[in-house]
Amino acid sequence: MDRTEHRVRPRTEDDIEECVRVLGEVHRRDGYPVNWPARPGEWLAQASALGSWVAESDGRVAGHVSISRSEEGDLAPVLWSERNGTSSEEAAVVGRLFVAPQARGYGIGALLIGRAVEEARRHRLHPVLDVVASDTAAAALYERLGWTRLATVEQRWSASQLVAVHCYAA
Repeated sequence: MDRTEHRVRPRTEDDIEECVRVLGEVHRRDGYPVNWPARPGEWLAQASALGSWVAESDGRVAGHVSISRSEEGDLAPVLWSERNGTSSEEAAVVGRLFVAPQARGYGIGALLIGRAVEEARRHRLHPVLDVVASDTAAAALYERLGWTRLATVEQRWSASQLVAVHCYAA
């Protein structure tokens, strides 16, 4: 894969099945997403109100990212808006970011984040995200790309699940 040119393009409906397959590999290897969705294709589509993109390598899906508007319970937009004296509605949430295990180490995550940031700014929104604190590789990527950690907070995902998440802003 080292000589391959990687490109990022808008995700299409035809990509969903392959995205779900890659997401399954990521979940088995890294535990992302923490809670496997009952309908992974719908889970991917839910957070794409402002757009979704895939990275391709050798014509195959190698990664995915989406951006959406802030929803109730999203902490990163709230923390960013409080810090900057603005409304959380001025934030775009970067999410559903994953890279196929065999495609890692080639800058694909950075390409996807770059596209998400570019698109958020095109909508005149500020990109923010959160990541489970245990995902040290993702946190290291965001920090290498110059993102600012706003805080680490506890989020209740269910009656029996309290999760520590790092909130970041570009």
